[in-house]
Amino acid sequence: MNDNILTVSDLIVDYTSRSGTTHAVRGVDFSVPRGAIVAIVGESGSGKSTISQALVRSLAEGGSIVAGAIDFDGRDLAMLPERALRRIRGAEIGFVPQDPSNSLNPLIRVGEQIAEILRLHKKLSKADAAAEAVRILDEVGIPDAAARAAQYPHELSGGMKQRVLIGIAWACTPKLVIADEPTSALDVTVQRHVLDRLEQLAREHGTTVLLVTHDLAVAADRADQIIVMHRGLVVETGTGAEVLGNPTHEYTRELVAAAPGLSSARLVAQAATVEAQGAREALTLGFRAPTAAAADDILQVSNLTKTFVLKSGGVATSFTASDDVSFTVPRGSTFSIVGESGSGKTTTARMVARITPADSGTVRFDGEDISAVKGEQLRQLRRRIQVVYQNPFGSLDPTMSVTRIVTEPLRAFGIGTRDQRAETARALLHAVRLDPSLADRRPVQLSGGQRQRVAIARALALGPELLVLDEPVSALDVSVQEQILQLLVDLQAEFGLSYLFISHDLGVIRQVSDHIAVMRLGRMIEQGPAKILMANPAEQYTRELLEAIPGRRHA
Repeated sequence: MNDNILTVSDLIVDYTSRSGTTHAVRGVDFSVPRGAIVAIVGESGSGKSTISQALVRSLAEGGSIVAGAIDFDGRDLAMLPERALRRIRGAEIGFVPQDPSNSLNPLIRVGEQIAEILRLHKKLSKADAAAEAVRILDEVGIPDAAARAAQYPHELSGGMKQRVLIGIAWACTPKLVIADEPTSALDVTVQRHVLDRLEQLAREHGTTVLLVTHDLAVAADRADQIIVMHRGLVVETGTGAEVLGNPTHEYTRELVAAAPGLSSARLVAQAATVEAQGAREALTLGFRAPTAAAADDILQVSNLTKTFVLKSGGVATSFTASDDVSFTVPRGSTFSIVGESGSGKTTTARMVARITPADSGTVRFDGEDISAVKGEQLRQLRRRIQVVYQNPFGSLDPTMSVTRIVTEPLRAFGIGTRDQRAETARALLHAVRLDPSLADRRPVQLSGGQRQRVAIARALALGPELLVLDEPVSALDVSVQEQILQLLVDLQAEFGLSYLFISHDLGVIRQVSDHIAVMRLGRMIEQGPAKILMANPAEQYTRELLEAIPGRRHA
């Protein structure tokens, strides 16, 4: 028997559209040993997900295998007839897709979605398949599996939905499971639990796993072997210790340096470029110089509480999202709130920005109580407090050019002439380190990192004193994350900005924070200077968040 269950030889994959042909994978060779966990690592556009889709011949529209062989247990999947391939998918090769929200059928109960695979490939009766589906849900770590099997996907959390997808992939005890970014949308603690379960299943069943991820720290923790891809090519392979300890390719070294779970130093502001200094001088329309009193507190939050009423089946229940939350943000500093989904951190941030009204408590901004301001007073407050959201593509108007997006706040407040606003847009693009040649492009023509820079530029247009940053880098590759975080640190130094930074990832938080608060179940359970809290957390939950940061096994 061949020691390798999968051997890919000179694989070439192209995507063809009206605009031309893109060479996504350009002659890739690698092998996957039986029973091993092998990770393919790279940024968006590196070709890693294209490989995972090519292995089971499920490429997106326009994609095609141009050349090469995919030897799976003695059969070339690239040449296999579709009918034969359908017998392999699910039965011998399981697939865990990236987005659980879009990968499960919203109209079918989760237990039935597993049972369907069992009836198709293992020929189980309806009753036996239903019972086996419950057992599988229990095996992948879903509590009260029998009750959960009867629920629909929207009734489950993101972590539970991802476990269901893992259960579907493992339902027929396949020889190989391909997991394409299985935890990229999950909190770090949920991510750890899901990866623990995936690793446990692989070891217990002797299943080979091909883990596709942009996160080198996750790969280093979980994989026996790492394959690094860049621009459609394999640039480096090795064990986690080898790749982290002695990377041979410049791109791998950049990934190692950028991974927040592997580098824990607080970022330091870099010297402003001549262009950036010029941009600072050009921002005269909406921008106001920072207050001279640099030692005071720009934000004081006291006893904020917010309760939502949820209705299900005609029964109303209350849910306290933020419970008696208090903290202070010194001017010119970064105060970060960390916690899992549902902890209340985003609700707190939205109350601070006066997007969501609080039930009780006060928010004092620059010494003034803004808790109840409304009308024109609230509108003017928007000039001083701006928000940068998690998803830059969703928060930018796809029909607008970059210039119109960046200057939209100036138009809304009637600031400047058209020519003056255009000049300010150019200055803002310089400030966020974007090429002004992008000014006429639309969001769809930009990368994720470029879109987030545009969102930051728009937030700066009115010269705010406080930026509320809600998960501003969670949707980005690690190297792009580092670029945006460094940009935020530089802008803070240049413009005297204060940040309220929201994240679920302590690996990111420790790179930018002066003070950190930890939230859980609506309450702020611990807060303090970043260095002290990171080095000596008082709460067990905070220690669990620190332990969940990937990359610790090879630290």
